[in-house]
Amino acid sequence: MQQEMILVLDFGGQYNQLIARRVRECHVYAEVHPHTLSVEKIREMNPSGIIFTGGPNSVFGSEAVLCDPDIFNLGIPILGICYGAQLMAHMLGGWVATAPVSEYGETVVQVNTETPLFRGIGSPETICWMSHTDYIAKVPEGFEITAHTDNCPVAAMQDTVRRFYAVQFHPEVNHTREGVKMLAHFVHDVCGCRGTWQMDSFVQTAIEELREKIGDGRVLCALSGGVDSSVAAVLLSRAVGKQLTCVFVDHGLLRKDEGDQVEAVFGPGGNYELNFIRVNAAEEFYEKLKGVEDPEQKRKIIGELFIRVFEREARKIGAVDFLGQGTIYPDVIESGLGKSATIKSHHNVGGLPDHVDFREIIEPLRLLFKDEVRQAGRELGIPEALVSRQPFPGPGLGVRIVGEVTPEKVRIVQEADAIYREEVEKAGCAATMGQYFAALSNMRSVGVMGDFRTYDYAVVLRAVNTSDFMTADASEIPFDVLQRCMTRIINEVKGVNRVLYDLTSKPPGTIELE
Repeated sequence: MQQEMILVLDFGGQYNQLIARRVRECHVYAEVHPHTLSVEKIREMNPSGIIFTGGPNSVFGSEAVLCDPDIFNLGIPILGICYGAQLMAHMLGGWVATAPVSEYGETVVQVNTETPLFRGIGSPETICWMSHTDYIAKVPEGFEITAHTDNCPVAAMQDTVRRFYAVQFHPEVNHTREGVKMLAHFVHDVCGCRGTWQMDSFVQTAIEELREKIGDGRVLCALSGGVDSSVAAVLLSRAVGKQLTCVFVDHGLLRKDEGDQVEAVFGPGGNYELNFIRVNAAEEFYEKLKGVEDPEQKRKIIGELFIRVFEREARKIGAVDFLGQGTIYPDVIESGLGKSATIKSHHNVGGLPDHVDFREIIEPLRLLFKDEVRQAGRELGIPEALVSRQPFPGPGLGVRIVGEVTPEKVRIVQEADAIYREEVEKAGCAATMGQYFAALSNMRSVGVMGDFRTYDYAVVLRAVNTSDFMTADASEIPFDVLQRCMTRIINEVKGVNRVLYDLTSKPPGTIELE
């Protein structure tokens, strides 16, 4: 039986991956594809339903991005969100205009609780997240209005005959109180999905697909010791055994003592039978990064050098056919998908060079979100201590050091981060946080230590609460814990005279500083 699937068509919205994540929470598989996907390809994919994402454009403007109008003739249920709702209205004969009053943020929405999307909502008055300057002024023929606000006459509409639904707000974000329930109604009640997608079936299917693709070929896996690459390595090991060689490149941008810790787990005498090779390439990376301040350029330099080191190791090993990587879905989407904005190029996606000296790159986790990767790791029997490990970016401290990367700056952030993590764990705060780390700003300021003037760097402490790493809020760390961190960092880490705490949420910020 073919797997149920919801197709998310991306119109440039920054929440596109979050929509797919929410659908998967309903135990239904979802994929994000650009809005230019052909109707023929959509027929071939045979989705149970389609969701149009939001986007930054106006449907009536010169920069409008549209879909193939034949999508509406496929007989597949469609849900339009924000720009996607306006697009549906515009293309089906309604009228979209600039709103007299824009809406942004948490908004009270009056919904019809007798309709398919809003059935079971606790109250006709619910809080939703709005973000729009245009609005649907007139619904197309065959549609009825199912929700409104004081300033938005069409906050939702439906055509139950054709199974077309649209909401002006964003049900995928946590600020929409009943948003997950609304999406579940669309996925289960409107699209008829049974919700049978589970991680254990993914693991077994992935192993079988890897065996078929790789055959008797040899695989070189990029192992950083982080959650993503560790799960990818064990998955590949289960699939092809001794045909796999794992190369750990210590680029000198890891957390304090991390290189030795990775080798202890995966190297000779560790818990896994992997052909493990450690390459100490710190000086090579520092040299390439000398004088580089732009974060995108740093990511691309690190990405290309990673590949070149792997190619060099592959030549030493002999003929290697495939390069395995721990790329996950947020990496792919944040690096730019179709016309959506590139938030940041990930070193293993947007940072890859144009030419790679392998037959093919294999990314078995490419369509999984972070929490799904962790669950896959559990299904593979990887110890919880490794599966639940703090996320760490592929470019490492290269994107936790604002501006030029130097060995001295790396030392500063390594030591500050070790102190911060130690104090947070000692205080019992770590379990409630999605991610926490220390970074180094490029700000230097005057301070006084003893009777002497200092002119040193400011360390930035970051901690966020998040369930999906797509949205995040700053963690409320007890002030006495922050004070202990500040005192220790300034006293123990040479070159630092100021400690800051970053309160920025995501959005508008990202979790990492660069």
